[in-house]
Amino acid sequence: MFYVSIFFHYMGQYLKTRFEYRANLFVEFFSDLLSQAVNFIFILVVFGHTSLLHGWNRDEIIFIYGFFLVPYALFSSFFNIWDFNDRYIVKGEFDRILTRPIHSLFQIILERMELESSLGVATGLAVMFYSGSRLGLKMTWYDPFLFIIFVVGGALVFGGVFIMIACISFWADAKTSIMPMMYNISNYGRYPVDIYNRAIRFVLTWILPFAFVGVYPAAYFLGKKEWFSYAFLTPVIGIIFFVLSIFIWNQGVKKYRGAGN
Repeated sequence: MFYVSIFFHYMGQYLKTRFEYRANLFVEFFSDLLSQAVNFIFILVVFGHTSLLHGWNRDEIIFIYGFFLVPYALFSSFFNIWDFNDRYIVKGEFDRILTRPIHSLFQIILERMELESSLGVATGLAVMFYSGSRLGLKMTWYDPFLFIIFVVGGALVFGGVFIMIACISFWADAKTSIMPMMYNISNYGRYPVDIYNRAIRFVLTWILPFAFVGVYPAAYFLGKKEWFSYAFLTPVIGIIFFVLSIFIWNQGVKKYRGAGN
């Protein structure tokens, strides 16, 4: 309850600061929508030249993209650690974090949250509704519950992978380009894995499991029975990677020796 109370206190303060500059908030909303629109248009352009992509039609690809946006929005709202190395290790702000009476990772999540990114949830749901209506998809009473489980699992996959990448800074504090590269790789999860060769498919499933963020759970709602077993592994993979990332984080904190002078 203490952590829950701290979370809502931070959220209240965050909303106060964001609404103080409403124009900036509007610009960020617009830029996020523009970015999502560009990706959507890219899919339409691709299917302007072909009717199928390795057996997947346009509306199925759009549905996967819409599903991908939902866990990605949750991840973007709470796991903005892309500049962890530069801000907290190189500039020494992690020393300040360690003086607080809460877990260091939780503290950074609170400091770096961007709740405006949660707009992607509404956008993703709208895209899924559009493509699902065109595909004639029918929902059962338990599908909303599975949807929430799959979304949380996908967000944990994202969070786990990027926390582990951030942990590299505890052992090598030099600036690297790994984090931006990983963001680019994560985009592969919004497309069917069977369009890639076997090696890439293996990496996106078991090494950097971004396929569990988009295509695998979305395949369940699309009725792709050959992917059902992977879909139900989504929360399992999410929990495994997130727990592993916390373990590595704790080990990294033990190795941290301060910023020096």
